[in-house]
Amino acid sequence: MVTQKSFSPAVSAASHQPLAERLRPRTLGEVIGQQHVLGEGMPLRLAFESGRPHSCILWGPPGVGKTTIARLMADAFDAQFISMSAVLGGVKDIREAVEQAQSARDGLMQQRTIVFVDEVHRFNKSQQDAFLPHVESGLFTFIGATTENPSFEVNSALLSRAAVYVLQSLTADDLKQIVAKAQAIQAVSAIEDEALDRLIAYADGDARRLLNTLETLAITAEQAKIEQITDAWLLKVLGERMRRYDKGGEQFYDTISALHKSVRGSDPDAALYWFCRMLDGGADPRYLARRIVRMAWEDIGLADPRAMQLCNDAAATYERLGSPEGELALAQAVIYLAVAAKSNAGYMAYNKAKAFVKTDATRPVPLHLRNAPTKLMKELDYGRDYRYAHSEEGGFAAGESYLPDGMEEPGFYEPVPRGLEIKIGQKLAELRARNDAAREAGAAGSPRTDET
Repeated sequence: MVTQKSFSPAVSAASHQPLAERLRPRTLGEVIGQQHVLGEGMPLRLAFESGRPHSCILWGPPGVGKTTIARLMADAFDAQFISMSAVLGGVKDIREAVEQAQSARDGLMQQRTIVFVDEVHRFNKSQQDAFLPHVESGLFTFIGATTENPSFEVNSALLSRAAVYVLQSLTADDLKQIVAKAQAIQAVSAIEDEALDRLIAYADGDARRLLNTLETLAITAEQAKIEQITDAWLLKVLGERMRRYDKGGEQFYDTISALHKSVRGSDPDAALYWFCRMLDGGADPRYLARRIVRMAWEDIGLADPRAMQLCNDAAATYERLGSPEGELALAQAVIYLAVAAKSNAGYMAYNKAKAFVKTDATRPVPLHLRNAPTKLMKELDYGRDYRYAHSEEGGFAAGESYLPDGMEEPGFYEPVPRGLEIKIGQKLAELRARNDAAREAGAAGSPRTDET
């Protein structure tokens, strides 16, 4: 579904509009939060000030201002704004957007066009590819909004043509500013401090959730002739939705942090307690399933590879059974993770390798490791002297090097002495000893072949 709108700072704040629309920022200075990209001298602010729009991906959780920023860009550049949802739209909508952009470009006013795609990760590859020629030609500026990692969900071709801006959940102070703005236009009653803290915690960094909740409270308070929203009345009206912040008002991410740290600390009772606290408070079991899988990879790793499979199976079981039956599978995955052998060696190795590659030069692939599918490549010695490990003793080409020429052994991966990684460490030590012996002897090992 495609919508085309023109935006102006003078948009009416008619009371019939949803509160979220009435409080939507009309200028960049009114935006609350995201100062790491919108503050003075920050990248997105500089893009606004340059007067030259560029295609970008806005990546962040729900309710942090992705749509608002896109609309403000259209205002800033006096551009036609075409919005579509990847949930409801398709290639037909993309064609309509192209036609509208061509009309705006070729018309008397010669207006720029910004095409905004919400939930862009929901478009499949062919749908995303449909934007490429028009982004490349400059027919329109493409802005995608996504809650998912664009590295995995957005085609590399489209991603290479767009800057990625990472937006963050709003802070408690940001959300309190939004409440103050709602009260300034008399859209909501006075709120006592304890009730305000509970509302902010419930919003969990999501401005849209906060505004929708405020609107519900305003309507209910007006009907009940309530002059001040108290914590007790708030709990009575919203009931179960507020329970996750009972017993001290812990922030959502404090609780998931406690769950993660309990698993890492090998305390199954504590891990199960925090898991149940989150379920009781209304946390999405699918969110918990994702975090549980992450824990398996980060804190158990190769010390017990069964943990990853068990967590994936638990997540699949939840998808099949739903709540509450599927939650039992997730609970048992939490217990298994807590009692499993722990290792962050793979996690640390990945981070070390990523940091090294980011700062290192682009080293050429050694000739003996290069692919040689053509005669010319073979004549250029691609793949020459490659040793086919399967043809050598123990399936290991002792003394061979697989790193770029001149690069020292980086030692990214260091297995811990726990679980399966005990055996992995022993295996690596044995292979290193064979390499050292072969190199010291100057032996070439088994005859080289051209097999790949």
